[in-house]
Amino acid sequence: MKRVLLIVGGGIAAYKALELVRLLKKAGHQVTPVLTKGGEHFVTAMSLGTLAESQVHTSLWELKDEVEIGHIQLSRAADVLLVCPATADLLAKMAGGIADDLATTLLLATDKPVVVAPAMNVRMWQHAATQRNVAQLKADGVRVIEPAEGEMACGEYGAGRLPEPQDIMDSLRDLLK
Repeated sequence: MKRVLLIVGGGIAAYKALELVRLLKKAGHQVTPVLTKGGEHFVTAMSLGTLAESQVHTSLWELKDEVEIGHIQLSRAADVLLVCPATADLLAKMAGGIADDLATTLLLATDKPVVVAPAMNVRMWQHAATQRNVAQLKADGVRVIEPAEGEMACGEYGAGRLPEPQDIMDSLRDLLK
């Protein structure tokens, strides 16, 4: 059993994180969800927490947790940190070392494996800044699950779709052993 800290970024693909939680739990893993402000627009803490059977963390400023330096404890308690979906904004913050909310602070405070599953519009994915950020993250040791190709929620077609939850699970197989 592995302890997965799942950071759910904002984007229409966030709904797939719910199925990913179900698959992780079915495989016997513990899931601690972190829901970003953007993610809250697409999935609810109630549905995420119910499926994970765990408290959903949303704020760096949850007083009880921060008295105990909760963000450090959360990052240390996990075996792997998974960002799914990883938006262009989250990738940019990670590449730049920005820690301005709970999710990015956890990512900066960890020494555990970090995996990102990017999801965004095809043009955003192909943009030079995004590709530069992804290259930097790879150089920093972050594992990147390449986005799938297909029709986007916006109607465009190309790379940038979040892979299906089972494909993400398959990509994580060696880390979850």
